[in-house]
Formats: sequence, C-alpha cells, structure tokens
Amino acid sequence: MALDLDNHPHRRWNSLTGEWVQVSPHRAKRPWQGKQEETPGEEKPKYDPECYLCPGNNRAGDAKNPEFESTFVFTNDFSALKPDTPSETIKDGDLLYAKGEKGICRVICFSPRHDLTLPEMELSQIREVVDLWTKEYTELGDRDYINYVQIFENKGEIMGCSNPHPHGQIWAQQTIPDEPSKELKRQINYYEEHDKTLLGDYLDLELERDERVVVENEHFVVVVPYWAFWPFETLLISRRPFSRFTDMSDAEKDGLADIVKQITVKYDNIFEVSFPYSAGFHPAPTDGKEHPEWHFHMHFYPPLLRSATVKKFRVGYEMLGTPQRDITPEASADLIKSLSDTHYKKQ
Repeated sequence: MALDLDNHPHRRWNSLTGEWVQVSPHRAKRPWQGKQEETPGEEKPKYDPECYLCPGNNRAGDAKNPEFESTFVFTNDFSALKPDTPSETIKDGDLLYAKGEKGICRVICFSPRHDLTLPEMELSQIREVVDLWTKEYTELGDRDYINYVQIFENKGEIMGCSNPHPHGQIWAQQTIPDEPSKELKRQINYYEEHDKTLLGDYLDLELERDERVVVENEHFVVVVPYWAFWPFETLLISRRPFSRFTDMSDAEKDGLADIVKQITVKYDNIFEVSFPYSAGFHPAPTDGKEHPEWHFHMHFYPPLLRSATVKKFRVGYEMLGTPQRDITPEASADLIKSLSDTHYKKQ
C-alpha cells in the first residue's frame, strides 16, 4: 500500500527550521465537544475615549497621544525589554546561567480609527504602515546593541491582544531570538551548499506545483507552507531574493501593502469574522553582517480551527512530543484560495 498524504498519518519536514510536524488527516472528521470561544462584538466605534491608543487620549503615567491622523509609534509604556539593562552574565556552575538583555519595545498604531483592522484599511493607508515598519527597522537596527528587530501583530482577544485598536509591536534586542536563529542556521547551510536562497528555491517549487499558493502579486506570494502547523497558517515570501525592509523598491513596498491586504481579507472571509492571528516579519538580523542567505518573509499563525468559536490548542503530545495538525495544508490552501477577494462586509 502506497503512502497517501491526504489520508494516512505522516510527518512533514520543516526545511526552514529543521523541525518535524505530524499530520493526521483522518482525524479531521472527528466530532468536537470541546471548548468553544465567544466571538467579540463586531461593531466598534471610530473613536473610543477610554482607549489608550486612540488619538488625543491619555496613556500610562503622564503620557498623552497626539492627535495623529495616520500611523503613530511610541515606546511601549510597559516594555518587556529596556535599553539600560546591564550586560552582565551570571553563572552558577554548569546548569544555572543568565545574562542581561538590552532592547527596546515599540507600539505602532496602524490607524487613528479604533474600528479598522488591516484588511479593512485602504491600500494607501497600509502602505503608510509599510513605510513605518521600514523606518523603525532601520532606526532601531542602526543602534550598535540591536542585532534583531522583530516586527509583529497579535490580532484579536483570542490571541491575548490587550487592546482592539489596530496596532502592532516591535521588540528590538541584543540577541537574535530563537525562531529567527533556527531559520538563520538553515538558510546559511542551504546557501553555502546551493549558492541560492532556501526560500527562493522553495517558492519555485510552490509556484510550479500550485498546490498551496493562496494569493500572489508581482512582488510577493503567500502559500500555506508544506510544513504548516496551525490550521490556516501561511507564509508570505518575496519573489525577488532580498533580506531587509530597506532592500525594497517603492514598487515592492506597494506590493507588500497589497499582499498583506489580500491575505488578511481572505482570512476574515473564512468565518466572516475579524480573523485572529499572530503574524510577524522575519527580515535579516541587524548584526552588521551581509546575510546574502536570508530571504525576506512573513509568518501568519491563526488559531481558529473549525469555526469562529473553535480554536486549536497546542497541548499534550504537541508540547511534549511533536507539533501535530489534522487538516492537510493542501486542504487549507484550497479553502483559502476559493474565498472572495472582497471583504465580507462589502459583499
């Protein structure tokens, strides 16, 4: 009997991190009687006087937001990282080891509107967000103690987002974090062996087979990766191999704004709700090295599974053994690709 990836349990190799994912497609038919989330109300005001991210409102302490009309960025009032942290190492024998970590945490408001998320914003407004991502990546990365700039967004209460106002975060720090570090090692090894980027060759395979591509434009492609763990996980990859936000042309920045809108509209249309996710860019480190091996990309990790109220939990075997999914990446890609390009609120 030949292995059938649509029906038989199997493992898939994540060539970007060097890890495995267990896929159990036959389990997708099992009944669900577990936890169901409540969906938050869809209607939000354009301005909320109690929101600490809305224009003109007070934040922590004596801080007050300006009457901003576009994007707005500020240093997080409750930063997880601090620039004045001592660079001290504490070691107690061979098992207890700690070191100070310098860094800066920033908050980016995508819009002055309290009720708009990225898929509902105009392309020109998303392009302003792209420009601000680029500016922050450059300015923070230029600091001599910052070796990585992690730009990300937690969207939705289910993802632990503390404020519904559309915003993202930046954690810029001394050490390259674990996930980009795994990818760095894999990309370096591949580049040294093939003289091409790992994600460039992977994208060629995806475009040739057209099994997992969900949206694309002239400059970027979004796929459900072959090794996806989350039910509707996607990977955004630049067509041209480049490493940094600062490597993009104006046309590519327009393309990035367009592709972000495309995939987030598709996400909202899956269950016709504001689709929650954690998403973030993986640009090259800002450690002063060239990084020709690094290929610019972005990850989307949405938790929803069967409906707007049922999410996937990473528990049990997935915490103690290997990450596992039921629905195949190909089935997820087919569903996402089939959805309208028009946001459900405008249909």
